[in-house]
Amino acid sequence: MSRFLSSATNRIDAKGRVSVPAAFRTVLASMGIEECYCFKDIHFPAINIGGPDLLTRFERQLEDLDPFSLEANRISLIVHGGGLFMRLDSEGRLSVTDFIRSHTGIAGEITFVGRSDYFQLWRPEDFSAAQTAAREELRKRGLTSS
Repeated sequence: MSRFLSSATNRIDAKGRVSVPAAFRTVLASMGIEECYCFKDIHFPAINIGGPDLLTRFERQLEDLDPFSLEANRISLIVHGGGLFMRLDSEGRLSVTDFIRSHTGIAGEITFVGRSDYFQLWRPEDFSAAQTAAREELRKRGLTSS
């Protein structure tokens, strides 16, 4: 397995930790990811999580920009100033920090959402609403068969 697919909702424990779904842990292990790069999504109330290559992808975009341009500074504010590295504990759990809670509104449960080479953390009801809205928009434009 080499992609983050599907979604799963897990409960946050009394110590503020959540178990990362086994399928997602398998992908992290297969990609050799021990330290996860996390940043706040630009469009949704979600946290994006991937390996160091996710950060590298943004930094490659920055290389093509004037480092003093407004665009480069905006990107850097998000990916450097708004990002951090996190590790799963030995039991495959992630600490649900204020960094995660403040952007997402997550409280008792977290929905993990696969996004191919990274995954996201969502408040369950926000993910459900966003997925429904995306499906409806695509239907309106005739881009799905369901």
